[in-house]
Amino acid sequence: MIPAILVIEDDLPMRRVIRSALGGQGYHVWEAGTKRDAISTINKSVPQAILLDLGLPDGSGLEVLKVVRERSEVPIVIISARGEERDQVLALDSGANDYVTKPFREAELLARLRAALRSAAAYAVPLDEHLEIGPLRIHPHERTVYLNGKEVPLTPTEFSLLQVMARQAGRVVTHRHLLREVWGGSYVQDTQYLRVYMRQLRRKLEQDPNSPQLLITTPGVGYRLRVPDA
Repeated sequence: MIPAILVIEDDLPMRRVIRSALGGQGYHVWEAGTKRDAISTINKSVPQAILLDLGLPDGSGLEVLKVVRERSEVPIVIISARGEERDQVLALDSGANDYVTKPFREAELLARLRAALRSAAAYAVPLDEHLEIGPLRIHPHERTVYLNGKEVPLTPTEFSLLQVMARQAGRVVTHRHLLREVWGGSYVQDTQYLRVYMRQLRRKLEQDPNSPQLLITTPGVGYRLRVPDA
């Protein structure tokens, strides 16, 4: 099935650029220029992914994001001129899969979209089945991890951290979300925990922990378990 991508962007020239880029890759393209049109489209049929601008003429893109997340885990990539860290964190904590700042290269946007589409499969995997992400095979029920077919011993905390990221593979997961899921709500400000355990995970899973290829840092925002290109 050819994925349908909903582009929610009020700037018509920008929408044309995105439409051309997506069409050139064989995607079906749906378009909306306002919050109202976007929600109307989503109420009729949910696309396979959404590219969402935050600055809409009749409301915030975050309001659209909230509506979508109430009913679906469809991948959502924010496309916005707002490049501040706080805007990225807010959007990602609200449920966006990724955040691309304008101006952007078409190749980058398409790569982020492909990663978001691939991550949708990770959401759908039941807890008693394993996850396969690049060289990693993760068995949530047994709490075991294999790298290139060889079991890697992880501590319970290391495993929990990796599992949270694997469930959202390809998606930037914020510091706050990781801390809340692994350590609990009272630890959401303690980013030092993350740095320590991420360093330990990289030592066990990366060929070169100083140049990670799996566990990627988004400075000031969070971490992403990279999904290899299809």
